Amino acid sequence: MMAASPQPVRGSRSNADYLCVDEFMRDLVGARALQSALELGLVDDLLQNPSADFHSIAARCRLEPRALHLMLGMLRANRVLEERGGRFELTEPFRMALKYRDLLEAKLDFAALVAADFAEMFTALLAEPDRFFERARIFDLFSYDRCFDSTPDNLALTRRWMRFTTTLTKYEAQACIDHYDFSACRRLLDVGGNSGEFVLRICKANPQIRATILDLPLVCEIGREHVTGEPEAARIDFVGAGEDRAILPSGFDTICFKSMLHDWPDKEMQEFLERAYLALDSGGKLLIFERGILETGTGQIPYSLIPIMLFFRSYRSPAEYETPLRRIGFREITIRIIELEMPFMLITAMK
Repeated sequence: MMAASPQPVRGSRSNADYLCVDEFMRDLVGARALQSALELGLVDDLLQNPSADFHSIAARCRLEPRALHLMLGMLRANRVLEERGGRFELTEPFRMALKYRDLLEAKLDFAALVAADFAEMFTALLAEPDRFFERARIFDLFSYDRCFDSTPDNLALTRRWMRFTTTLTKYEAQACIDHYDFSACRRLLDVGGNSGEFVLRICKANPQIRATILDLPLVCEIGREHVTGEPEAARIDFVGAGEDRAILPSGFDTICFKSMLHDWPDKEMQEFLERAYLALDSGGKLLIFERGILETGTGQIPYSLIPIMLFFRSYRSPAEYETPLRRIGFREITIRIIELEMPFMLITAMK
């Protein structure tokens, strides 16, 4: 049987507008100044008081003149604001980015949290990955072993990293929905489904679907809170997985892996695909929505992608998923490459 050929498909403009937030996170200096402006209330002040002069801004934000002068200059250089006749106002492109403020703030916080790993340990990441994995701060944040016991500290840590993954998924999910027809789906299982944000977006667009998220116990606890109050909450169930991942629940016509398989080495990744094959109904569909290999292209990797870049070894080519899918017995494999801030793979296969 001939191998599937990846079909390059660019994310539609209307559904990738959120990527405008990255324009203000291209370098550390500009991004850090913007983060401070948000923390100090300067951005909100300019939203509430457009075309404000220097002295009125200083009085409201309680910054001494030299500090404010530096801050305004840095924000102007980063195209966050502009000065006209001694008055300052937010630029139109930045006002557009503020439509996605949750994403902007999450990306700024995530990048700031792990920037030291890049600045201090990039050589180790390249040449001594084991030492990097042992010492990098990012792995203190993503402590999956602390997602079993419901303690205040474990819940706080888990909520922290789930805020980042949930916010990213909120926007990434639309690209999957745009390029895959869920109309035939009735029962969906999302393995490693995190807060349920991915299936929440799918269920909003497809009222016939009932979905189940399988993830670690604390992740499910926080996920139930996340979807509570949504009209779709009654159609979304959470199942806490134990340390034994040998069996996936059955009775589903669609099984999804969204930004989950890259966390696992090849052997474990292939075992997940084998379990999905056994769990799927006959004729059911498998869906993989994952980041592809990170390429630099003609431009430098932006600061906004630092957290993603630190995992560069984890991202696979389409063939690294297609080969085990065929070996396991999946058929009608399709591969689409969707260009967002980096390539995403939308891979589907039938049992």
